[in-house]
Amino acid sequence: MTALVTISGCQGCGACLLTCPEHAIRPDGGTLRVLAARCTGCGECAEVCPAGAISVGRPGEGGSG
Repeated sequence: MTALVTISGCQGCGACLLTCPEHAIRPDGGTLRVLAARCTGCGECAEVCPAGAISVGRPGEGGSG
């Protein structure tokens, strides 16, 4: 599984960047990008996101990333 980042809800706080144990979330031109090859789908990023901007699922399953 990979994390699906809902860009419209991101407040840019960086909590997910600091929390991801695989360093799979990166800033990308004012938004966030998930490196699918690194993401294990653990969900730690979604747990710490104060905006609820991250959901965990497989690509193609919901999300507005």
